[in-house]
Parts: sequence; C-alpha cells; structure tokens
Amino acid sequence: MTQPPADLSSLIARNRPRYRTATEFVEAALREAILSGVLPGGLPLRQEELATAFGVSRMPVREALRQLEARALVEFHPHRGAVVVEISAEDSADIGAIRAALEPAALRLSLPHLTATDLDLAEELIAEMDAEADPGRMGELNRRFHMTLYARAGQPRLLALTEQHLAAADRYLRFQFAALGYHPRSQDEHGALLAACRRGDADAACALVVQHVALAGEQLTAFLKDRPATPSA
Repeated sequence: MTQPPADLSSLIARNRPRYRTATEFVEAALREAILSGVLPGGLPLRQEELATAFGVSRMPVREALRQLEARALVEFHPHRGAVVVEISAEDSADIGAIRAALEPAALRLSLPHLTATDLDLAEELIAEMDAEADPGRMGELNRRFHMTLYARAGQPRLLALTEQHLAAADRYLRFQFAALGYHPRSQDEHGALLAACRRGDADAACALVVQHVALAGEQLTAFLKDRPATPSA
C-alpha cells in the first residue's frame, strides 16, 4: 500500500473527530475499511505509510494494528509485517461442515459421562463470555466451553480433530464479532445447549450444536458474499 485508497481517505476524514485518542481513531477507521472491503485481504499495512495517511505517529498505528489482530482482521507475518486477513466464504463453509460432523459425534459420546462439575464449569464459561470484551479471549473461552461438553467422549483422536477445527474457526468467530455483533445470539445458543445437556437430552443437544454451527456459518457466508470486492489502489 504505497498510498491509501481514496475510500480509506474518506473514512479517515469521517472518523477523525469521533475518537478521543489517536489509537481509537486509527483502529476504528481501519476496522471499517477492512470489514467493508476497502482494504482487501492480503494487503500489507505498512506502519509508516499508515501514520502518514492518518497524520499520527507510528505508536498509535502499531497499537491499533495489534487490536485488529485480536479481532482477526489483521495478522502479522515475519517478513511482511501486518497484513489484512484473507477471510473467505468457502473456507468458512468448509470448516463449518467439518464442525457440524465432528461436534455432535463427540457430544453424543460425552454426554452420558458429563458430571455436575463439568456442567457447572460450562455455565461458568458462559458467564465469563458474557463479561468478556476482548475478542481473542472470547475465542479461547468459546473453545473451552465446547470442549468441556465434549471432553468425556473417550475418543482422543476425535477430540483432537474437534479441537483442531474449533481453533481453525476462531478466526471466523472473532471476525464475526467484529463485523456482525454475533455475540448475544451465540450466547443464547450456548445457554440452550447447556440446558439440553443438563436434561441429558442427547438428541436435542446434538441438534442444537448443528444449528449453532450452521447459523453462524450462514450469517458469515452471507456477509462475505454480499460485501463488495474493492481492489487495492
């Protein structure tokens, strides 16, 4: 990015008066530019160029990029620095299909062996997610919640695959929080899933897992497909 796209320049001008600190200003404008497609996936974000474009020092740019990394909107590469993440509807759907196959299988095996302690821990994790604002921490808590319900499956390879694909979905989960504010609905679904597990209703719990994964995937896929592709300048 040798100079900011015209659309980014307009976002910078529009956001400038709205934020108290330079970091908030830079983070908000870049977040909007990435989510809207003004800054496309794979685009390098060079700190010096951004500092010039925003009229700030490099420090707030660096802090803003780290915040965007926590939201899975930016990733850092050893030799390229910060780059806009490449998020695709196809990859999201692929991960979702794998999760929808693995997680109900793990839950059905685990459910008869879940203890009151396991279920109480899952409830505590839901409460922690309710109080958590950091997207990176949210992803960790979400994985722990799901794996707590699957942990008694007694199938180490199945559990390893399940956790692997939950981790792969984390980027999309954090992107979804940033783009769509998915958190409240997701939490309602977590609560319904836990209630079914407490009842020992395996059929309902497994159906809720599939629905939980599918609804998230459908919402994100629709967002990505509707988002206009804007080439970098």
